[in-house]
Amino acid sequence: MAELKNIFDIAGRSMAAQQVRLNTVASNIANANVRSGTAEAAFRPLRPVFQTYFEGGRRNAQMATTDVRDVVELDRDPQQIHDPGHPLADEQGFVYVSTVDVNDEMVDMLEASRQYQNNLEVVTTLRTLMLRTVNMGKS
Repeated sequence: MAELKNIFDIAGRSMAAQQVRLNTVASNIANANVRSGTAEAAFRPLRPVFQTYFEGGRRNAQMATTDVRDVVELDRDPQQIHDPGHPLADEQGFVYVSTVDVNDEMVDMLEASRQYQNNLEVVTTLRTLMLRTVNMGKS
């Protein structure tokens, strides 16, 4: 793990984690209602697993941020639909549809987007304050 040197590192890593979250939401939405010929091949929604990273260990931490530890498939069985005319239908005429809930994904996307924006605001504010500090004696 790279060391945390300042607020830019903290916010940057948090923004990167939210970007992974947004990418998984986009993947889930893109695969909503996708049909498959077998339950095993059906798309299952993805979720990032976050982990808090403490600089100096948990007890002595002066700074902390979050990282994505993994991206996992949710353990949801696909929906079985009888559609014998579908080209992917099995011998009994069933196709399997992903269990992506687009409403849940939109809520997750909104939350991830707001978290990303909050971190961007921290970086922007810090940058502005640093520029003001540098320019204090120049007026």
